[in-house]
Amino acid sequence: MALGLIACSLSLQAAPQSVVYQQPSKAVRELLDAPALPKHLISPDKHTLALLEPRRFSSLAELARPTRKLAGLRFDEATGQPSQTSAIQSLRLRPLLNPQAPERIVELGAANAADGGYFHSFSWAPDGQRFLLERRGAQSNELWVGDSASGQLRRVPGLKLNNVLSQGELAWLSPQELVLLAVPDKRGKAPQEPKVPNAPVVRESSGRASPERTYADLLNSPYDEALLEHYALSQLTRVHLQSLQSKKLGAPALFFSVASIGDEDTLLTERITRPFSYSLTWDDFPQVVEVRRADGSVLREIARLPLKRGVAINGVLPGPRLFFASPNRDGAVFWVEALDGGNPATRAPHRDRLMRLDPPYTGEAQELLRIPNRFSGMRFLDDGQQALLSEEDPLRAWTRSYLLMLRGGSVSTLFEHALRERYRHPGTPLIRTDPQRGRALAQTQGGALLMLGQGASPKGDRPFLDRLSLRDGSSQRLFQSSDKLFEQPLDLLPGNQLLTLHESINSAPSLHLQVLGSNAVATPAAARSVALTQAPNSPPLLRKIRRELVHFKRDDGVEMSFWMYLPPDYKDGEARPTLVWAYPLEFNDAALAGQVSGSPNRFPNFSGISPVLLALEGYVVLNDATMPIVGDAKTVNDEFVEQITLSARAIIEKAEELGVTDPKRVAIGGHSYGAFMAVNLLAHTDLFKVGIARSGAYNRTLTPFGFQSERRSLWEARDTYLKLSPFLYANQIKEPLLLIHGETDNRSGTPALQSERLYQAMVGTGGTVRYVLLPLEAHGYNARESAGHVQWEMRQWLRHYLGEPKPAAR
Repeated sequence: MALGLIACSLSLQAAPQSVVYQQPSKAVRELLDAPALPKHLISPDKHTLALLEPRRFSSLAELARPTRKLAGLRFDEATGQPSQTSAIQSLRLRPLLNPQAPERIVELGAANAADGGYFHSFSWAPDGQRFLLERRGAQSNELWVGDSASGQLRRVPGLKLNNVLSQGELAWLSPQELVLLAVPDKRGKAPQEPKVPNAPVVRESSGRASPERTYADLLNSPYDEALLEHYALSQLTRVHLQSLQSKKLGAPALFFSVASIGDEDTLLTERITRPFSYSLTWDDFPQVVEVRRADGSVLREIARLPLKRGVAINGVLPGPRLFFASPNRDGAVFWVEALDGGNPATRAPHRDRLMRLDPPYTGEAQELLRIPNRFSGMRFLDDGQQALLSEEDPLRAWTRSYLLMLRGGSVSTLFEHALRERYRHPGTPLIRTDPQRGRALAQTQGGALLMLGQGASPKGDRPFLDRLSLRDGSSQRLFQSSDKLFEQPLDLLPGNQLLTLHESINSAPSLHLQVLGSNAVATPAAARSVALTQAPNSPPLLRKIRRELVHFKRDDGVEMSFWMYLPPDYKDGEARPTLVWAYPLEFNDAALAGQVSGSPNRFPNFSGISPVLLALEGYVVLNDATMPIVGDAKTVNDEFVEQITLSARAIIEKAEELGVTDPKRVAIGGHSYGAFMAVNLLAHTDLFKVGIARSGAYNRTLTPFGFQSERRSLWEARDTYLKLSPFLYANQIKEPLLLIHGETDNRSGTPALQSERLYQAMVGTGGTVRYVLLPLEAHGYNARESAGHVQWEMRQWLRHYLGEPKPAAR
């Protein structure tokens, strides 16, 4: 395959133009090549801090490695590692609470230099004494064990990890021992594709409705089925971290999950079986769930799940699903069963029930609890007696969390809120890793959960730490970030020492420690904060971009907002060409639609394809402009076009009122569902002069069984599907449109075909359009060359059709 770009533009013959990767401006290139911000990873024993720098971009050579695309999966042909795994650039270790101690650099380069591989997937052992790294080599995915005290790495010899289905699944038996999925020793070579087909591919349905969403990379032939069985076949393998010895457990199978149960070396495994499907992804194939002994032999089969066909849109299987292995000494296995046949349209007093099976796993499972709405999650507390159980009501867009007694099944409501609630969101329970019980919700001595929240408000996010009583549900605020910076609590150490991640508009995130008072709420102004790490330097030009959160209302009274980014050379009162970048969201409550996301005090950190970088080119950028779609959950999309039109008009009017925008030179843009929104605005309004649409879907007849939050099928809401297909209104798109798409986009509903067909429609109806197809890229764009070229394309498009980013003449 040629790695050059293909760009299609309207000319006399509308012929493809072979071009090379273009470079953005020097200022943007400098930002793209700056190191990624380090991640702060704290060991479970709170003794060691790992500073991990991710690699910012993949190389085109990495993206070009042979890839298998099977049953909704994409993975490296040679190693089985999922495609576009994030690589680790560097890794440093140091004592957590001693900032003066020298750092220990973990040597990664020597192993990578040998075969061009990379390390990825860092994780701590449960006791924090060791850590694990995986490495994608030339022919296998390896496991390396690191010593936290010295930083020394050792490879587990002879072990080849199989992440085709598991994607790094680990079952810790103790801090020194774990079970994982490996490539079988005698797997052999992959099946060879027949040179000549020996039979047609036949699909048949016998009258049973089975609405399926539109998926990419599905199986298409018996050969594909054979390939999936070959690559996904895994061997349960027990690994000792001290000796680096590994031991095979039982026979290989198509495992995708393995978890330890209690403390008796018992395993809960899940695997897929035939028959496979050509219309479903692998996780909807038949599954077998089993309890296994320490040697890998089957102790009991828990359930056999059928192929997930004939299931209603947003429905579930009617039998057992969602299995949980208790980390507690009781060794119980939990799962969920539907009581409404799995169909959300069926009226039922209870949607689901929670089941429990205890050792020795020979008796009947016990019904522990019936749940009014659809089960959505279960997390164990560290006391071994309770769990936090959550349910969702999709029609109300509501969620409720219960405190569940694991013996007896008694429950009490702990908190509930709208799914899109931000201002009154109670936060998320703090999770800690126990050396024996693994990851569990941490309780304080007084029987309370520590809740970490973003603290959203009309003025922006102010993260908090609360103590939530499990006895009466009352909440006490222990910490909240000030409104002058952004400080995110991470964990509460003994002695009321709070670890936070501290950042500001001019300072990148760094780790801080402070002591909380016994009663009063602690803020950085009230408690002395000690820096444990130094913030990395930021590019000076980035700090010169001015940022402001702007509130306003649209004509129907719905609250809206956008983040306004002004160029470094901007002078007050200048009305400049402007780019509006947005992503629509659905709400059933207008009050929720107006809630603000983000903080003016956060350090600016943008992705390589962020539209905000166009501010460095002189344009005003209105980013994260809210585009709320408010209405009943079943029919909210019936007024999609009308509501995005209301929102777009309000955005332009507010920007003009502020004096920053020339209303005659405004562009609209978006990525994915935001691109869908942008093209609909161009097709149905004359508000914008030009558009940019990346990786979107423009023909809803190609997603006939739902999209985004749409629950109805094309045949139930034909008019809405057709109205929301800007492809059908291509002749109405009179504004110039830049289409960008990844060549191998595998997101449901957004194959590159969507942009290709819209391009062809606009060419055929006399539109002005440019179509850029990025080789090797999927839904997001990962290569350095791709990011730079996307920035160049957007800048050139705006300059050509909005003009130079100069103030409008008065």
